[in-house]
Amino acid sequence: MIEALGPYLLWEKSLHVVSVIAWMAGLFYLPRLFVYHCQAPAGSPQSELFKTMERRLLRGIMNPAMIASFGFGILLVLTPGAVDWHAGWWWVKLISALLMAGFHGACAGWRRDFALDRNARPEKFFRVANEVPTILMLVIVIMAIVQPF
Repeated sequence: MIEALGPYLLWEKSLHVVSVIAWMAGLFYLPRLFVYHCQAPAGSPQSELFKTMERRLLRGIMNPAMIASFGFGILLVLTPGAVDWHAGWWWVKLISALLMAGFHGACAGWRRDFALDRNARPEKFFRVANEVPTILMLVIVIMAIVQPF
């Protein structure tokens, strides 16, 4: 624990929430772009536009937002009184956040496949994948706010 962080707890929480909102926006939008990209023939002007949009979203918004989310989250856990290490909700939230980062990594891989015109997944796959961040977000928010156990 870093005692000097104590007075900044509310700032840390605020910046963590803002970062997570930006990250979630990207995690909701990128799989939706993949759904539409599946409908565009490889090499078409539409496909090339989707490639640009996907790259910019991932690199310009999602990656920095994920890094900031984890950075501010780490500051929070280092702040005295912010986390009860014996509470179960904290561990469920942490595991869910790590799963979210794994989903982010999967999205980066799928984007790479589209960029190389080698996507083999159907549109329906991305429609289902688009629900994953919603489920994880629900778990994370309930754990952080309700702290059920």
